[in-house]
Amino acid sequence: MNSVTVRVPAKVNLQLAVGPLRDDGYHDLVNVFHAVSIFDEVTATAETGMSVRVEGESADQVPEDAGNLAIQAALALARHAGRSYGVSLVIRKAIPVAGGMAGGSADAAAALVACNELWGLGLPVEDLMEIAADLGSDVPFALLGGTAVGTGRGERLTPLEVGGRFHWVFALADGGLSTARVYAECDRMREATGEEIVWPRAADPLLAALRRGDAKALGSELANDLQPAAVMLRRSLARTLEAGREQGAVGTLVSGSGPTCAFLAESETHADELALSLKAAGVARDVITAYGPVPGPTVV
Repeated sequence: MNSVTVRVPAKVNLQLAVGPLRDDGYHDLVNVFHAVSIFDEVTATAETGMSVRVEGESADQVPEDAGNLAIQAALALARHAGRSYGVSLVIRKAIPVAGGMAGGSADAAAALVACNELWGLGLPVEDLMEIAADLGSDVPFALLGGTAVGTGRGERLTPLEVGGRFHWVFALADGGLSTARVYAECDRMREATGEEIVWPRAADPLLAALRRGDAKALGSELANDLQPAAVMLRRSLARTLEAGREQGAVGTLVSGSGPTCAFLAESETHADELALSLKAAGVARDVITAYGPVPGPTVV
């Protein structure tokens, strides 16, 4: 096999609960991850060296060197296999870059799956998950897909039962937000206000709404502890979120560390109507619809 292409979805955090800052500089998190139908594609082709090229949405904002997480994934997989392999990776972007939807993590997960297939390693998903956890907190879920609770830094995953399909509208912002900067601002704001930081846990009403497939109930439970910090760093997000509420979204939140804003709709038709309203309101660079949950990386 000379070439393998893998399609991989974006994610939205239905709940992102941030615990106290740990000694290692990370936070204990509870993440309810939800994979949605916005996809990157990664094509791995056998080569003598390692290279990456990025095409599509905001491609000029993605590194094409060792700083690219997909290349790091390929190198980590080769080290795990104990052999020297080469690969040329071509990433076709549709997931927003630095948008809080784990596009870089998705590309890393896709690279693991593609190279595992290309190199004929036949490694089980458990091995790929171990490598993924070392690459970043969101990479294991990007490898899993569906809907799941993540704990620790987000890398320990428990798949969740979901009773139906949920329909989403995503408002994309100009430029990205640094995840590290948003976490730092969250810590600063908490210290300034003296906020009591409780141990994070998944919200039972949110999990129940997922099991029932109840969009309205889920919408009322969406929560993101990073949202105040993201809005503080990008004040325009407050207007975007308000526009979604005004136009009838059943739930609104900043996705992950932002600046993408996510709006939950009651149905596919409602999502289309909401997207048109948000476009007309002029509160985003672009507006796209999607649904979830969807599977993780798929060889195409």
